[in-house]
Amino acid sequence: MRTPDDWRSTLPVRLSAGLPAHGWRTRFAPAPTGYLHLGHLVNALHVWGIARAFGGAVVLRIEDHDRTRCRPEYEQALLDDLEWLGLAPDVYDLSSFRDDSDTHPARQSNQDARYRAALDRLEERRLVYPCRCTRRDIAQVVPHRPGEEPRYPGTCRHVGVPAEETFARRVRLDDAPFSFVDLRLGALTQTPQQQCGDLLARDRHAQWTYQFAVVVDDITHDIDVVIRGEDLLASTGRQLQLASLLGRTRDIRFLHHTLLVHPDGSKLSKATHDTSLREMRAAGLRADELLGEAARRAGLATVDRLDANDVASLFAGS
Repeated sequence: MRTPDDWRSTLPVRLSAGLPAHGWRTRFAPAPTGYLHLGHLVNALHVWGIARAFGGAVVLRIEDHDRTRCRPEYEQALLDDLEWLGLAPDVYDLSSFRDDSDTHPARQSNQDARYRAALDRLEERRLVYPCRCTRRDIAQVVPHRPGEEPRYPGTCRHVGVPAEETFARRVRLDDAPFSFVDLRLGALTQTPQQQCGDLLARDRHAQWTYQFAVVVDDITHDIDVVIRGEDLLASTGRQLQLASLLGRTRDIRFLHHTLLVHPDGSKLSKATHDTSLREMRAAGLRADELLGEAARRAGLATVDRLDANDVASLFAGS
């Protein structure tokens, strides 16, 4: 299957050279804060397609660390969507999530002990401190434009906030730059301390943050390759630094793919109620039609329909 642009024509060579030889793991890790939409499906096509084409295995993880926004009905819906589309994970099958809601090792809401143990290891090295700052506090000290990432200025770093005052904990990040090679974008360098400041691991409501939980989970689940949208590119350096602090020695590769966007340039989002796969399915679209639509919209192929068994052809060529 031919892809429609010049960059895509070089992708199989890039992937063949940059991915582990065999037996590697990647993950599809949705957050059940709403119904899946075409943007999620584009990510799934990249994850399953690259894994199937180059000898990888797909781990399914449910990233429900945010207890205020995640809902059981959204998790069940995403499991139903994946089953209907024919996208079956290789590690932690769909039925395992339906059968086990309390202890499943790939559901973040079950992993408090795992995250506490990781934080304890960092605390033993004096790399963690309590933080009483709210988002409003930070914004008042470090003004930033809407949509721009605020940098934590280190207000509580040397204050000695009593541990019992707040659940919130930050991890000390030094000024070291972190370099990595993105399989799409090439060699990149980020300096997390300059981007975001010390990393929030647990918030004042005792919820583990995305940045902390995802790093601990990627270590636990032996993830070798992270395939995700370019909206998360800025997170890469800080996640690499945190993984290093936690003792990760296993190499990890990244590929940040382009996003589906609206005409004004904004990305598809559950928060803006973009049409869900569930709604399109209810309107009568077939699974292969939705897969084909996602592949076309992402510039992966020029097809009307795509069977789930053929996703490898998007990246390996034929």
